Amino acid sequence: MSACLRRWRVPDLQLVRNVSLLVDTALRHLLEDPLLLAVQSARRLPRGARGGVARLVGAGAAPTSVRRALSEFLVDRREQSRLSLAGSAPASDVGRRLAAELAVQLGDVALAYADDLPVQVRARELWSRGHASAALTLLDGVVQARAQRARLRGELALMSPGFRLPVPSPSPTWAGPTAGAHPRVLHVLTNSLPRTQSGYAVRSHALLRAQLQAGVEVRALTRVGYPVTVGLVSARGVDVVDGIEYHRLLPGRLAPTPAARLVQMTQLVARQVEELRPDVLHTTTDFHNALVTQAVAEGFGLPWVYEMRGVLEQTWVASRPQEKQKEALSSQRFRLLRAKETEMALAADAVVVLSQVQKEDLVERGVPARRITVVPNAVEDEVVEVSALKPAAARAHLGLPADGYWAGSVSSLVDYEGFDVLLEAVARCRAEGVDLRCLLVGDGVSRPALEARAAALGLGEDVCVLPGRVPPQEAVAWYQALDVFCVPRRDTPVCRSVTPMKPLTAMALGRPVVVSDLPALREVAAYSDGECFEPGDAAALASVLAGAARRTDSTRPHGHNDLPRWSRNGQINAALYEELR
Repeated sequence: MSACLRRWRVPDLQLVRNVSLLVDTALRHLLEDPLLLAVQSARRLPRGARGGVARLVGAGAAPTSVRRALSEFLVDRREQSRLSLAGSAPASDVGRRLAAELAVQLGDVALAYADDLPVQVRARELWSRGHASAALTLLDGVVQARAQRARLRGELALMSPGFRLPVPSPSPTWAGPTAGAHPRVLHVLTNSLPRTQSGYAVRSHALLRAQLQAGVEVRALTRVGYPVTVGLVSARGVDVVDGIEYHRLLPGRLAPTPAARLVQMTQLVARQVEELRPDVLHTTTDFHNALVTQAVAEGFGLPWVYEMRGVLEQTWVASRPQEKQKEALSSQRFRLLRAKETEMALAADAVVVLSQVQKEDLVERGVPARRITVVPNAVEDEVVEVSALKPAAARAHLGLPADGYWAGSVSSLVDYEGFDVLLEAVARCRAEGVDLRCLLVGDGVSRPALEARAAALGLGEDVCVLPGRVPPQEAVAWYQALDVFCVPRRDTPVCRSVTPMKPLTAMALGRPVVVSDLPALREVAAYSDGECFEPGDAAALASVLAGAARRTDSTRPHGHNDLPRWSRNGQINAALYEELR
């Protein structure tokens, strides 16, 4: 009987804490801005649920109205949302406020009747453009915006030069690292499998598995509050995936300000250090994780590694509308983010990057080359060993037409990936009599626009297929359905610097790769002599793809022995940890 009670009591207590954490987080956002909370909560619903909410919101709404704009925004039809908002004329205060919120989210405040914007919205709009100090100045003395000002002030403090978190003190029983035969490493992550399916989570898991195989003892933590704060209230304290333990830092409530939450996180990480007694701490971008790991490492006298997977400031710029990116590049926020990431790289005992391009960038910023290790994206050994399958046979297995020459990708569908250029190239080829078709596997904010563009170009469902996100265990079959893997990324700073993971899988499966002619993509394409084309040039891409389609068999021999492997990366990491401990 007592055993039965224990079995149920622990999960129930965790669930109570999770509910408390979620409610507290929601209330904080509700007090700061109820309308913004409602809009953002609706955007976080699953795609099917969002579609239902969007239909309900837009039922009977005029084509140019705030309700129609909101309906389109909820299902990621951003351009249609802009058009509806531009022609709207809301009469009520709530309507005007909602129009303003949508305009900020769409990155175009000109749509939002700027003269009538509430001060909180104007401050949020300035912040979104990168003008952090100006946003705070606007909120000075505004009583109803105290919570918003405190939050923004805290975020600005975190990214300011020289800001550091208090160093936690070890308990009197702390005995130092275990000093075992193999390194023991505690990883501090932002998110992870199985709760998040993303490139970040996939790389984390692949590295952890590889390190485990290389003899490293590993444990991973995720950021404080995750995954409850993204709505997964049923989360437990530990998830185990393929033998990897992902520990969750789930207090009953979060501290009230950004800095206080990071202090709270340092205390929770410190407890894990006391329990695990690691030799090394290893964290990944962005600087919030680095600040926490730096403080804990200093408190316990441990070395720490900063893995810079992306370029934070450039990723932020890429998230802005194209016409706003020049302003973002010259903004205060861009300068502060870049300087803070550099500061963290200089503070770490070792830095890990994904590519030679990133290493060269950090050396230019003053980080010593000897402290930087390139650990590239890679492929699993088992992917290289998958049985070879011709594209037509793979398509027939998936229920797709066997005919034609298929170009495409398995990727997140976001603007900087440039898949609209691929659609244009497909249409050009077909107009010239080449039976080129397109397959884009994945989901993202650009999917509705891509579907609309395909329809406008006359690319029917048997010519352009967008099946959405597929289960990870089925992804290989979709790669094999392609005749050529295409990475048509736009020429943006982040795309010039950050290497993608998916083309390596395509190469391992024997598929040729065509990429935009950008430094990071050239570095990846070099593994298999991939072809390049001028970024954004649909005619140039069409020429490359038409040439490939006209060749007898452009599928390369199965697999590549010289591709980077995760197993090798695990050994690189193990050697690095041995040097540090």
